[in-house]
Order: sequence, then structure tokens, then C-alpha cells
Amino acid sequence: MSAPVFPAAVPRRAVELGSETVLGGMFRDEAELTADVHVAPGTKFGFFTDTTLCIGCKACEVACKEWNVLPADNIGLTGNSYDNTGALSATTWRHVAFVEQVGGATTMQAFQSNWLMMSDVCKHCARAGCLEACPTGALFRTEYGTVVVQQDICNGCGYCVPACPFGVVELGIEDGHAHKCTLCYDRLKGGLEPACAKSCPTNSIQFAPLDELHERARDRVADLHSRGVESAYLYGVEGQDGSPGSTGGIGDLHAFFLLTDRPEVYNLPSRPTLPSRRVFPGLVRGLATMAGVALAAAVLFRAD
Repeated sequence: MSAPVFPAAVPRRAVELGSETVLGGMFRDEAELTADVHVAPGTKFGFFTDTTLCIGCKACEVACKEWNVLPADNIGLTGNSYDNTGALSATTWRHVAFVEQVGGATTMQAFQSNWLMMSDVCKHCARAGCLEACPTGALFRTEYGTVVVQQDICNGCGYCVPACPFGVVELGIEDGHAHKCTLCYDRLKGGLEPACAKSCPTNSIQFAPLDELHERARDRVADLHSRGVESAYLYGVEGQDGSPGSTGGIGDLHAFFLLTDRPEVYNLPSRPTLPSRRVFPGLVRGLATMAGVALAAAVLFRAD
């Protein structure tokens, strides 16, 4: 039996069926749309989010909530920007951040503004802090390399919340369980593209095998550099130690980004670390402090 395939496309991409041309979003059965990417177990999949293509439409947020039956939250406007959701939460697994940059070095630039937009999501880290911290095994790595919470096993201890260096995981108010993006695990099992990537009208969110995405992303960065956008770089790709996008001991992010400003501008840590990597240095510092106190006490007692 051949491996299942996910549907190619997003609205605005016309597909010809016989003599009729139909938009992707108008198909009654999305399984009729197929692509050359096979959702095969054992292959690492992920998201490549090109922030230079994001228009802030929030179609990904809506598609995520609709597919996963997530309730609306923070209804209304914050008064600070066009962003009404504010951040990722237990009921918002996709969040489009609006970053307005106003002013510049010259008088003319002082009245100009620039918008940076980024659709944030769980990073599905190669070495995930939430998975390391979970005492019950509720968090597990799937056959696609992604990280998912099993709600029937989660006991709501909350250890995964501070263990995530990106602040993604949150406990739900109603059930007390940990919730986050599953990278549409149920859709992958059925051979379908994740809802957010399928709904993105500009292809800012791209879904494919991770190796293919890395190659595609590097080509995109090179293309932007050739066009004069020297600030473009990849955030969350291993092997970039020393660059703004390095993730150190966390390794590859299965949801990585193309950015044009510092990570902190997008509310991303510049040097994310795992809690487990801080245990030994903290132990050494603690022992050194205790030894120093003991030495000082011995000197004082001897002086008396």
C-alpha cells in the first residue's frame, strides 16, 4: 500500500480538474488534493515559517481553532496593536504576532512605521524540555518527530510549563491539563497537511520533511541576501552556533523561522537552553558557595 499524501494546497492556488478550475479551499473533499510529499512514519516533518511573507491575516489561527475545536479567548482588541490574541496559550496554539517599529534616524523616518509579523507556534524541539520534565509520559515524540501531549495521561503537574524555553505549554483552566500544538497529529495520521499551513494564503507557513525545509529555507535566505535584505537569517536550525538563530543544546526546531530582526523582537529567546543543561553548573556553583562559607566559618572560629 502506498503511503498517504497530504493535500497540496492553500486557497488562491488554482487546480485544474478536467475543464474546470477550482480554488483549493472550495474542494468538498480535501483528499482530492494531493501533493508529492508523502506523510510517512519515520520521516521528520515540520514547519518553515517565512516571516517576510506573513501578511497578518490570522487565517492560520482560525484554521487551528476550527480544526482542533478550540474556544475563542481574549475576545476584543488589546488596544496596543491589531493583535487580539496576545500570546500562545492553552486555547491558542497559533499566534500571529504584530510588531510595529516606529521612527528612525532621520526626520522623515521618524514618521514612518514598519510592521514585522510572525505566526508563532510550538517548536517541537529535537531535544524538548517539556518532554524531559514530564513525569508521567504524557508527552511523547511521534513517528513524525513531533511532540504531542496525551490528555488522558497528563496529571496537570505543570512541570512542562517552566521547562519550555519558549513559553509555549500552558495548563488549561477548565481541565488543568497541559495543552499545546500537536502539529495536527491526527491530520498527519490521515495523510493530510496541518490546518494552519493549508490555510496560509501566502505560503508563509510551509509543511514538508525537515531536511527539505532546511534546503528550501537556506535558498530563500540566499535569495533575500541577493535582493539586499542582509538581515535575513534562520532561527532554529542546528549548526548555526554564533549566529542570532542558534539554538545550542536544543538542536533543530521542527518549527523554525526566517527572521529579519533580533529574536527578542519576535519574543523569541536569543539563546534558549534546556533546564537539564543548567542542573550541573548550578550544582557546581552551589557546592562552591557552600565550600566558601565553610572556609570562612573555619577562619573565623580559628581567629577566636
